[in-house]
Amino acid sequence: MKRWFWLLLIPLMALAGCCNCLFGGKTMTQEPMLSHSVFFTLNDNSAPQKERLLEECYTYLKDHPGVTFFSAGLRDTTLTRPVNDQAFDVALTVVFKTRKNHEDYQVAAKHKEFIQRNQANWKQVRVFDSLVW
Repeated sequence: MKRWFWLLLIPLMALAGCCNCLFGGKTMTQEPMLSHSVFFTLNDNSAPQKERLLEECYTYLKDHPGVTFFSAGLRDTTLTRPVNDQAFDVALTVVFKTRKNHEDYQVAAKHKEFIQRNQANWKQVRVFDSLVW
């Protein structure tokens, strides 16, 4: 009986250790961060206009208080499986340490300037906000 106990316990302990490493020691009991993902479809989706919006993302949206992760990029047009959404040109993901950081970002002058400078070329903007640990 003791032998079976240890044969089961050791792999479970190893798995728990891996999960802890994968999640950086974070647990769902800690306060979550807020992930803000935005997908832009452009009226003029030529390569220069996509590159322009990408540069604007890095110029106006990257360096805000509480940002723990930032990325912006172009849709990978080579990924065409039925589950791949093809209805966007530029993607943006910003992860904020707290919901308050996200709320402050929404009203920040640089964010508002980004919107003012670029919204004329937006055909559609989809925003996906989620809690992440």
